[in-house]
Amino acid sequence: MGMAWTYDHPLAEDHVAIRTKAGLMDVSGLKKLHLVGPHATPILDYATTRNVEKITPGRSAYTTFLNDEGKFVDDGILYRTGPNAWLVVHGGGGAYELLTPAVVGKNVALLFDDDLHDLSLQGPVAVDFLERYIPGIRALNYFAHMQTTLFKKPVMISRTGYTGERGYEIFCRAADAGVIWDRILKDGAAVGIIPTSFTTLDLLRVESYLLFYPFDNSEMYPFADQPAGDTLWELGLDFTVSPGKTGFRGAAAHYLAKGKERFKIYGVEVAADQPAEGGDALYADGRQVGVVTCGMTSTLTGRSLAIARLAVDKAHAGAPLELRGKAFTARATAQPMPFDDPEKKKRMAVG
Repeated sequence: MGMAWTYDHPLAEDHVAIRTKAGLMDVSGLKKLHLVGPHATPILDYATTRNVEKITPGRSAYTTFLNDEGKFVDDGILYRTGPNAWLVVHGGGGAYELLTPAVVGKNVALLFDDDLHDLSLQGPVAVDFLERYIPGIRALNYFAHMQTTLFKKPVMISRTGYTGERGYEIFCRAADAGVIWDRILKDGAAVGIIPTSFTTLDLLRVESYLLFYPFDNSEMYPFADQPAGDTLWELGLDFTVSPGKTGFRGAAAHYLAKGKERFKIYGVEVAADQPAEGGDALYADGRQVGVVTCGMTSTLTGRSLAIARLAVDKAHAGAPLELRGKAFTARATAQPMPFDDPEKKKRMAVG
């Protein structure tokens, strides 16, 4: 599905809107899969790192998919919509390709749904706006979802997003997407809701430590002598493995990889008034110790921040670095992420 990469206003306005008011973004390009039937849950339990039996109907969880070598191949959100029914929303990786052979011969149906659109309303005023139309929306907890109607159209609303803000994803039929989109922008204009582009996510995700496959991975920044593929320990995504879980695809290789990291995903703050670019080199002690995968400069804070793949010995707070970029050279320091709201109080707010 096509998505709006820019609008006729500066990208910085989109970033400010989502951080201070709210922005409406079309993220319908995410892939949506329905997995329904008695074998749906055990299939997902093997295919993902989460203990899916603990996800109850009306709840969801962020998860990762590994290959047999214990390397990351995709991430996504598992929405349990019923006892034997799941919606799997994933990005550009191989989740669909992993699940397709897994359903063969099983009592389960796998449906790729390209009619289901996803309109993401993100920012601090999103809940106040939606409360006008949806009773109980304020009580919807982080990573919970509900079946309801919006502007008389059937929707599933999930309290999730990819911005670090309190936000909501509105899943609707393609036939209803335009109506819902236009109505939110019309009624929300008075409280500062504007359309925001997909490109804005690069600004938001750097501040909020949200990775984007394959742009932070070795598929984009390969090792010279090794095949593509990163471990969860390297990406900082080991938290997606439910405590004590074994028996998922790649589990043995995943656990054996602990302590053998070749790099660490880590934050970098650049002493400059412009953003680093993907592919810019990071140096220390006369050697290259990392590469920037995504950079941004915040209109709100003035900070030049980046996600980087850093040498393990440099992935600690305050480590001095030098950015040798395509556009400029500057001093930099390694900094822990997330940069914005490190305790995640905004996205997890109650009430």
